[in-house]
Amino acid sequence: MSFIKVDAASDFSFHNLPYGIFSTADNPQRRIGVAIGDQILVLSVIKTLFQGPVLSKHQDVFEQSTLNAFMALGHEAWTEARRTIQLLLSEKESTLRDDVGLRSRAFVHQSAVTMHLPADIGDYTDFYSSRDHATNVGTMFRGKENALMPNWLRLPVGYHGRASSVVVSGTPLRRPSGQMRPDQTKPPVFGPSKQLDIELEMAFFVGGGNPLGEPIPIQKAHEHIFGMVLMNDWSARDIQAWEYVPLGPFLGKNFGTTISPWVVPMEALLPFAEANVVQDPEPLPYLQHHDAYTFNINLSVSLKGQDMDAPSTICKSNFKYMYWTMKQQLTHHTVNGCNIRPGDLLASGTISGPDPESFGSMLELSWRGSKSIDLGGGESRTFLKDGDEVTIAGYCQGDGYRVGFGSCYKDRERASAENTGGEKKLRNPSWTDLLTR
Repeated sequence: MSFIKVDAASDFSFHNLPYGIFSTADNPQRRIGVAIGDQILVLSVIKTLFQGPVLSKHQDVFEQSTLNAFMALGHEAWTEARRTIQLLLSEKESTLRDDVGLRSRAFVHQSAVTMHLPADIGDYTDFYSSRDHATNVGTMFRGKENALMPNWLRLPVGYHGRASSVVVSGTPLRRPSGQMRPDQTKPPVFGPSKQLDIELEMAFFVGGGNPLGEPIPIQKAHEHIFGMVLMNDWSARDIQAWEYVPLGPFLGKNFGTTISPWVVPMEALLPFAEANVVQDPEPLPYLQHHDAYTFNINLSVSLKGQDMDAPSTICKSNFKYMYWTMKQQLTHHTVNGCNIRPGDLLASGTISGPDPESFGSMLELSWRGSKSIDLGGGESRTFLKDGDEVTIAGYCQGDGYRVGFGSCYKDRERASAENTGGEKKLRNPSWTDLLTR
């Protein structure tokens, strides 16, 4: 469907066209691009070709170093941009296809770029919207009969995270230190976390915001959801366990949250929408919607230790397991008049399914450290070791094409594992499906 040839296994099909921010060695300026196959279409080069009723007046948004200004234009502008980009990339459209000079300026190979955060993230909220995950964690700490708190089935539970430590895939991350109380009969101790965990999550970027005091009704929520990314919400479970009462997550969460650099627009995901989970009890009226807004996104997590030849898959899950939808999350977030701004990031919480292989955290996979996670070849884990490589991948499978969140096109120089400041770095690769090390 495009004059750019795309392998059927590529995450970046003509049906996807995700947005990202990149730079190159010969041009450090951060630019907006759209991924297709192994190429990136540079939107600043073709900005004058956006001639629709909205973007003809706002072509400057494609010269920005983040997606914030573009996202702020709202749902109509996003739809208009996607239609224009699809037309320009179409195999039947000659504007880009036949202009050799324009093509040479408008495309960059993905192997030549460095990816950056897609947006200036003003605020970050993390939800707790997987029933299986909440049930598992509640069972561990409170017992099966009291696994879910009384409010959990009534509203999307969440907390405000730390936006300053949200980083793009490839950013080095260190094992955090903090205060813990491993022995409940003794005073707390200070030191590096011994229960460092991953959380398989997804998140969405808010586009058009809302004025302070004006809630976003659920019927309009989709107009404020720009697109989705993969997320690893790193968690220090021993620090978290000691600090979370009475006000919830703090130092056990705020040391680092990694997202993939490509933002997949919601329009690309809509063909993979499925019926929402049946919610019982029925939510209050302001949270009710009957249109399908749960998505069949295949997710996986693999882990590779320093002494392993190949990674081992430790989790296979799916975004469709979420109990609360993104529309419900956004509507509840603003129902009290809280204002949301373009570039704000709202995350799903750990995505776990009903089967043990679909548990989205090592806390669940090892059942709070009581059993080992077998990686093969004599390797096992309960929580992360220094130098472990964690790979998160996600994609929707169409008929002969994929809509995915990224893959590694080039081996880059990898962060060393030498002792730095007394602690080893957890090493990060640089591309979307290899989120964190």
